[in-house]
Amino acid sequence: MSNILPNDLLTLLKGDPSFDYEAFSAVHDKEEKTTSIRLNPSKSFDVSTYDIDREIPWCQHAYYLKERPVFTLDPLFHSGCYYSQEASSMFLDYVIRKLKLNSSPIKALDMCAAPGGKSTLVNSTLHSESLLVANEIIKSRVNILTSNLVKWGNSNVVVTNNDPSAFGRLPGYFDLMVVDAPCSGSGMFHKDHSAIDEWSLANVKLCSERQQRILSQSLSALKTGGYLIYSTCSYSNEENEEIVDWLISEFVMESVHIGVDDSWGITVTESKEHKASGYRFYPHLLKGEGFFCAVLKKKAEQGTFSMKKVKKEKNVAPQHFAKNWVNAEGHYSFLHNNFLHIFPQRYEQDLQALQSVLYLKNAGTELGELKGKDLIPSHDLALSNLVRRDLPAIELDLEEAQNYLRKEQLSVGINPENLKGWIVVRYKGINLGWIKAMPSRINNYYPKEIRIWNL
Repeated sequence: MSNILPNDLLTLLKGDPSFDYEAFSAVHDKEEKTTSIRLNPSKSFDVSTYDIDREIPWCQHAYYLKERPVFTLDPLFHSGCYYSQEASSMFLDYVIRKLKLNSSPIKALDMCAAPGGKSTLVNSTLHSESLLVANEIIKSRVNILTSNLVKWGNSNVVVTNNDPSAFGRLPGYFDLMVVDAPCSGSGMFHKDHSAIDEWSLANVKLCSERQQRILSQSLSALKTGGYLIYSTCSYSNEENEEIVDWLISEFVMESVHIGVDDSWGITVTESKEHKASGYRFYPHLLKGEGFFCAVLKKKAEQGTFSMKKVKKEKNVAPQHFAKNWVNAEGHYSFLHNNFLHIFPQRYEQDLQALQSVLYLKNAGTELGELKGKDLIPSHDLALSNLVRRDLPAIELDLEEAQNYLRKEQLSVGINPENLKGWIVVRYKGINLGWIKAMPSRINNYYPKEIRIWNL
């Protein structure tokens, strides 16, 4: 038996006679980190230059890497070309496609969204005209969520910072809810032995109670016939199958079985009370960390939020600026604190509805700050998938791009007589941000708060 894992956890797992706890213990005795990335399908680049091991079978555009690179020094990482995400959690891509939730536009909510791995995944997998609300409960984690979604570059996203109870004010609004719930974290023991010291049966109980609170206070926002994807990085029944049984009993939901390929090594479980399907990822059976996922469909009759209650406000934002910077077809402009944003036209009323009941951290794509008749472009604009390709731009090599990301003075040989004003900085054809060429100098406009430090 392992000398690493808590005996209480092993005792619980040994209760399943089909579970190979000896192999499970053995794989945990050696701390290992599997590296995997998921590509942004909207930002094309040559992934073959990375040390690819093989594809991840349950997620499109996703790969295991043979070795972990220094992501901090890769300009393509900072530009949102890919996301470094744990492979097991990418299973949501497969679930969404199996449910055919990517076939037409829907409204989706990622409830516990920071740092943004699942939000960027959902944003890529859903139909391109869907609306995603990415919420983070903890205020200190909202900025990293916003930053990662800005890198991803899509305009059909709203970032919110609200307690789950706030979504009770949007009854029947969402077609899909993703709740990757805060948990005791036993699924991370394989890659992080330090997490073992924080685990206890008392913490499992506390997490289970927290998970029930999050779900009970927000589930009314899911429409009748809508889907809930519930997940944790825990092995405990109390946080997984027992939560699923509780959802079915208390909220008139039904389990949705998602067939998986046996060769993937995913363990399909049944809950004790309702025989609901669950999907467990164990590191001794597949290349990934501990993860649990279940899919439920809401059968209860749910009242719906009335858009008629939304007071339509007059939009005073100038609409002509956007076309100079982005391909703005199907979008409208709005102002927030004198910053110009664009957002999908089809969701204009929805945005006003969300704003009336939630605290919004970001919405759509921020183009920049209006200064008289001029627009001071935002970093978000440079990373947008809608930004015009014919804007003035320069290409940097790796060393120059890293210096740019450090917010250092550039020595790129720009002749201010030939190039002036706002210029897009690119690496391998991918936008990194802005510089401004002045008569006597070049200003680096990479945001100070996300610059990289010398490594």
